[in-house]
Amino acid sequence: MRKLITGAAVALSAAAVPGAQAAAVSGAPAGPDLAALVTLKDVQRHLDAFQEIADYNGGNRAVGGQGFKVSVRYVAGRLKKAGFTPKVQRFTFPYWRERSEPTLARTAPSKASYKVGTDFVTFAYSGAGDVTAPVAAVDLPASGVGTSGCESDDFAGFRKGSIALMQRGTCAFSTKVAKARAAGAAAAVIFNGPGEKGPVNGTVEKVAPIPVVGPSFKVGSELAKAARKGGLKLRVRTDTVHGRRSASNVIADTKRGRAGNVVVAGAHLDSVPDGPGINDNATGAAALLAVAEKIGKLPAEDLRNRVRFAWWGAEEEGLMGSAHYVRTLSAADRGKIALDLNFDMLGSPNGTRAVYDGDHSSHSGTVPPAGSGAIEKIFRDYFAGRHLPVTQSPFDGRSDYGPFVEKGIPSGGIETGAEGVKTAAEAKAYGGTAGKAYDPCYHAKCDRMKNVDLKLLDTNVDGVAYATQRLAASTLPVNGEARVAAVPTAPYRPERQGPYLLR
Repeated sequence: MRKLITGAAVALSAAAVPGAQAAAVSGAPAGPDLAALVTLKDVQRHLDAFQEIADYNGGNRAVGGQGFKVSVRYVAGRLKKAGFTPKVQRFTFPYWRERSEPTLARTAPSKASYKVGTDFVTFAYSGAGDVTAPVAAVDLPASGVGTSGCESDDFAGFRKGSIALMQRGTCAFSTKVAKARAAGAAAAVIFNGPGEKGPVNGTVEKVAPIPVVGPSFKVGSELAKAARKGGLKLRVRTDTVHGRRSASNVIADTKRGRAGNVVVAGAHLDSVPDGPGINDNATGAAALLAVAEKIGKLPAEDLRNRVRFAWWGAEEEGLMGSAHYVRTLSAADRGKIALDLNFDMLGSPNGTRAVYDGDHSSHSGTVPPAGSGAIEKIFRDYFAGRHLPVTQSPFDGRSDYGPFVEKGIPSGGIETGAEGVKTAAEAKAYGGTAGKAYDPCYHAKCDRMKNVDLKLLDTNVDGVAYATQRLAASTLPVNGEARVAAVPTAPYRPERQGPYLLR
């Protein structure tokens, strides 16, 4: 899940669309209101099921465990009862985990130990090792964000066997680590940039042959100062395991609708290993399942376009399920996808109602494909008609829209916030507490039913249902109702790969 754009991006419904009901919104389908057919009780029934699945299967629904496997069976079973013919798409993905806590400690000229989680964390796909060695500062900027470790010349004079100390900035972490390794580094320490809080929760994308850790800017600055004076030695220890694991996507198409103009509506089904993942993302998965169960009640004119419901696996491992799905589509089948809708965390207890920034008006994140702005407006108009506030959320690669955006497929959706902090303006618009996380149980054991704001979830489920029905009836404002070859608007440069920073 992704951090929200905050502050000035809060937009209240100053000019309401005539009529508070979905049917009164311009362009709304003429048939029964899907948002009224799907009730909060429908969604809660599925949330309760996901909670029970986790409780009886190790406390989580993470890929590789029984909790995820049972969740897949549950979704597929409910879809069959609703008249679908679901496909369970199995795939393998690169697996990485820490077996024990890492160590980052200063051994010379003075001694100090750093706290995991607060002062530093291990990079995803770090290699394993226990290294005590001198530290070499690699092109560290005097201030601001530089290009430390991005160029081979940065390592001129680097002594083999040293620990490379670099700062986050400009290029991908994978580039910094690859160049450090090529220069003979025994380990890599990449600290956060100025103004960034906490350690670097990053990924090197593929398994590295050396240990890689990410300290906070405060810790990194202290190490940089000591390294410049000379004589600094560190101990870097990581205990990791890697390989390949299996996971699944669940895919189900409506029987009606044009096969050449498909609306994909997706949500990830897996949790992290640390908890049951009820807000993240049973809320999205349950909302999607409830909508799928009722969509068959719509008349033919409201299902002119086929709707493809998708529950993605291994999102928490770095968007692995959605990436596999998009990657394995033929060019012809990919061209049949009109757009992608993504729903990830819909009931954060201190959350906001964040619509993905399809028109790039915030100038944050990557530039989304043409047509994404129309999807954003569909959500905005619906919530404006109900006098409900919205914020914006950037396309930064943090959820399963990423592989679709990369291929130029228009995308949109809703989310309510993760570890980001609520602003005073947002607290005024939505209630809740300014200065506190949108979801204090994000990726934690306490992400249970009590961690869901049911009122916020209820209104968001209405938005999911409305947008699905609206686009199933017509994708005219998105793609002119015609199959087109998807072309990225701009080079795709995401900041994240699921929960992990890329640069």
